[in-house]
Amino acid sequence: MKKSDFYYDLPEELIAQTPVEPRNSSRLMKIDRETGEINHAHFYNLCSFLKKGDLLVLNDSRVLPARLYGVKTENGTPIEFLLLEQKGDKVWEIICRPGKKAKAGTEFTFGNGKLRAVIKEVKDDGNRIAEFFCEGNFFAVLDEIGQMPLPPYITKKLEDKERYQTVYSKELGSAAAPTAGLHFTKEMLEEIKSAGIDIAYVTLHVGLGTFRPVKEDDILDHKMHSEHYMLPRETADKINNTKAAGGRIIAVGTTACRTLESVPLENGLVRESHGYTDIFIYPGYKFQLIDGLITNFHLPESTLIMLVSAFLGYDKTMNAYKTAVEERYRFFSFGDAMAIL
Repeated sequence: MKKSDFYYDLPEELIAQTPVEPRNSSRLMKIDRETGEINHAHFYNLCSFLKKGDLLVLNDSRVLPARLYGVKTENGTPIEFLLLEQKGDKVWEIICRPGKKAKAGTEFTFGNGKLRAVIKEVKDDGNRIAEFFCEGNFFAVLDEIGQMPLPPYITKKLEDKERYQTVYSKELGSAAAPTAGLHFTKEMLEEIKSAGIDIAYVTLHVGLGTFRPVKEDDILDHKMHSEHYMLPRETADKINNTKAAGGRIIAVGTTACRTLESVPLENGLVRESHGYTDIFIYPGYKFQLIDGLITNFHLPESTLIMLVSAFLGYDKTMNAYKTAVEERYRFFSFGDAMAIL
């Protein structure tokens, strides 16, 4: 298939710039996976579309305030760092702008001296390896002076950092939020459990590659970024028990979906696992675990809309997106949601 097959025309004003309040008041497009029939609702209606015995699988990764603004220690030249992946104790792979100012051995200062960094290596792809120095806990300092790495299509300043975190986020390490989960409130999670619907957690640390566009015309030529995931034993047991009882496994977000579809199966059973995944899911893929998907509305020609098309079907997916534009749904990270069940 061609990248252009996944293009749709999106008016710029439909790109959500700010989150709605409360979280679960966003709109929800419920789509029947078999027929493609569409119902318009709100996210707080989700429980009415679920069944007793279902299992929701959520990604509990927490976003790092990974964007740092500082200066070159030597002369005060402004610099911007974006932390990508931890490589050691206070050692990170980063993107920095302007890159020409960040040669190996150069020192930078952030937060009026609360944090310092020295470039240790310039990688072939232009990323840098930087070692950081601070008093006390690095992550506490980062939380104090860092800013959320909002996607480039969000231009408004985020007033509350926690609105780019899910209410159940726990494992620090993502460069972007697993945005399908942003719609849940703590009260709603309790309502879901009270209705006999179980909840389990996986961790997939979202990398910036999630925003990287597909450049190749033939989507089979696209190479996915690699992301670290963990599936704990408790979640494996819940998945196996749900399957055995005839319940549905519903992934909340493409990151939870990619995690579940990456874990190895032994005789049809899931086991505790962790590792890196670069799984690329596009139409024609045969799903091994999930029976339902809750997700946001994704960018045209992105790997994420390709994943949705693989699960729902290409024609039904493109029709759903056409309907979402006509009905003035809000798109992308702070936008509305769809539930494919």
